[in-house]
Parts: sequence; structure tokens; C-alpha cells
Amino acid sequence: MRLQSCACQGIDVHAHVVPEHFPAYLGQHLPADWPSTVAAPPKGDLCHRHVMISGKQYRTVSEQCWNPARRLQDLPGMGLRLQVISPMPELLSTWMDASAAQQLLRYLNEQTAAMVADGGVALLGLAAVPLQDVDLAIAELRHAIGVLGLVGVELGSNVNGVPVGDPRFLPFFQACEAMDVPVFVHALRPTGMDRLVGPAPLQQVLAYPSDVGLAAASVITGGLLQACPRLRLAFSHGGGTLAMLLPRLQQGWQVFPALQDSIPVAPAEQARRLYFDTLVFDTPTLRHLVEVFGATQLMLGSDHPFNFHDRRPVQRVEDAGFDAATAEALIHRNAERFLGLPPEIAA
Repeated sequence: MRLQSCACQGIDVHAHVVPEHFPAYLGQHLPADWPSTVAAPPKGDLCHRHVMISGKQYRTVSEQCWNPARRLQDLPGMGLRLQVISPMPELLSTWMDASAAQQLLRYLNEQTAAMVADGGVALLGLAAVPLQDVDLAIAELRHAIGVLGLVGVELGSNVNGVPVGDPRFLPFFQACEAMDVPVFVHALRPTGMDRLVGPAPLQQVLAYPSDVGLAAASVITGGLLQACPRLRLAFSHGGGTLAMLLPRLQQGWQVFPALQDSIPVAPAEQARRLYFDTLVFDTPTLRHLVEVFGATQLMLGSDHPFNFHDRRPVQRVEDAGFDAATAEALIHRNAERFLGLPPEIAA
């Protein structure tokens, strides 16, 4: 039985921004992968721009990526009252020299904050940080949260091939915990690309879920949740492959003494402390994620405004056949808790 629609109550924690223009590099030697944009042919009444990285066209994006007014026009049709925006993951630039990346990410954070300000009460923003240098990342986090007013931070699933659960990143997560800052982990430059057969979009379609699943597993096997028990940590794309890997990891933990020695808390128990978005494009899969991770741990995600996004994230939850309390939790209650929203915004 379909629930009565929760009209425009949804909170989308997974949506992206790309600035219309990028700044000139202020250093002496322009990084080869410093991004830029050039005009693209319009589609309908929307302006578009090509994002150029390392001299190649990476993606073509519409003005909803940088124009808050155009973005907000889409939200009612998606059933949303609030959207959390974060940079397109390829802009996180963890492969750049850290000082160059910090300059770029400061600009992105300022642009995100400006969009939030222009969006009124409908937009919140996540920061980007140069995690290849933990000290610089902490400094940028403090500026983004304390000065710019962003409400959380977006990280890539790996930093130059090192998963986020690696102990070298622990001081950054400790800073997030101390500042009560939620962390959203997005798939980025995934492993296994050499095993894909087909065109470039398969990176997003197939490799992203694999990488974010391994990233989520790394925080379980690496002890991050024991080191940071109050950390609020979410993963994109429904946690990717984690829901399928988890039973095997749990069984292995019960069988192999080495895993029990290195993982002090059962993997299945730890996984139910993590948050995940609903961006899986399939209602049976969504129901399975709720069964595995718990009805308190799933939040709406859309990937708006890219072409490959869920255009009806609230309706997808409503169509999954959950009871009213579970649907309400997925549509907005869990996101309110994850983001730590004050009552005047959560209401």
C-alpha cells in the first residue's frame, strides 16, 4: 500500500555543485590538472559548460550546478525541502600538490557558501579539504565550518589509492568528531578500472559502488569507529558493495582469529553505526539496505543535477512499501540527525 506523499519534506544529502568559472592559479607553475570551464551549447532554456581537466573535457554540466535559482526550481518536483550540496568529487583534487589544492578548495568552499546564502533555507553546504595533507585539511575544515558556515565535509573514498579508513587519516576524523562535523564519503577515482569493458561512463555506473564499498569496509576493519565513537560518517551510493560484502566479512570475523584480533567489534554491528544514502535506483535494493543497516541509517541521495541522478528520490522511498515511521525516517528524520540540524531548521 502506497503511503500518502510527504510533499516537499525530503532532505537530499547527496547533490553536487560546479562553479561557473574557476579562478586563475596564484602560484608560479600552473598544475596540469587545474580545472577550468568553457561554454557549451545550451539545452532547452538551460546554459551548459564543459568542465576541462588536464586539457580534456571531463563532463558537461548545466547551470543548476552554479545557479541557486535554477537549482531550487527542481526541488519541489523531487519532493525536497532541503538539499545538501557538495563539490563534484573530481574537484576534490587530492592528487594535486596540497598547497595548490588548498587554494582551489578554498575557492570551492566560498562558492558553495555563496550558493547556500542565495538559496535561503533550502540549501546547506559541505566543505572540501586537501586530505593529502592532514594538517592543511584540518585547517581548511576549521575555516569552512567556523567562518563560511558550511555544515559538514565531503571526502573521496580514497586519497591517491589509500582508503579513508587508513590510520594516517585518523587525526582528521578526530578533528571532525571534536567539532561535531558530519562526514560524507563519495566514490572517487575508483579501483578496478582496468577490469571494466566498455565506455567511460562505466566508471560511475560500476566502479563507483565498488570503491565506496571498500572504503566503508576500511573504516570497519581499520578501527575508525572505535577511535572516534561519536563520529557521524556517511557513504554515497547506498554504501556501494558493502551490503553484499558484509555477510562475508562477518563470517570471516567469526572464523579467522586474526580478524577477531584486529577488529574488536563485530563488522555487522559496526556497519549499523554508519549512514548511507538511498541512491541505488531500485526499491528491492533499498529495502535490503534498510534490513542490513537499519531504518535509522538511510538518507535520501539524488546526485542532482547531473544527468545520472534520481529524479524522484522521495517517491522511490514511498514506493518501497515501508511503514510510515520508516519512510519518514528515510525521507528526512535520519538526515536531520546526521547533519545535527537545530530545531528551527529540522522542523
